[in-house]
Amino acid sequence: MKGLIRDILIALVIVIAITLVIKPTIVKESSMQPTLYENNYLLVNKQAYRFGEEKRGDIIVFRSDLENEKGDKKLLIKRIIGLPGDTITIQDGKVILNGTELQEDYTLEGETMGDLTDFKVPDGQLFVMGDNRRVSVDSRSEEVGCVDESRVMGKAFVRLYPFNEIGGLY
Repeated sequence: MKGLIRDILIALVIVIAITLVIKPTIVKESSMQPTLYENNYLLVNKQAYRFGEEKRGDIIVFRSDLENEKGDKKLLIKRIIGLPGDTITIQDGKVILNGTELQEDYTLEGETMGDLTDFKVPDGQLFVMGDNRRVSVDSRSEEVGCVDESRVMGKAFVRLYPFNEIGGLY
């Protein structure tokens, strides 16, 4: 009996430790296509930025002010394009970061809608966009804007489902 109780306690400690570090997430919309599709099952590292810095290209999950049909705040998943202090221009379908055109082979359409001129990302915030730029509600829109670093829940690092696409996210 003591062995069973010990095994249960060890299992509980492991489960609690994992949930402090990893959050499972299901993609609900199409704004990250072709990288992620609706109903993809992901793991998010909640501690990724506790010991490291955000990087351009990271795919993050964050709390937004947008609401779902139930009135709950939506979690959004987007790609980091600009870090604090970066200057971003969007014109003629291209994203220019700190004076250099980004080569974004991960986007669905290969172009970015909208116009933005010499926008400087504020301290403590991130400029994010979805890979499916035609439908993504992201930092280009007033509804989302730049994302405060404190709202970032973590970095998506692996896709678990569908099974034929299991692997790391870049």
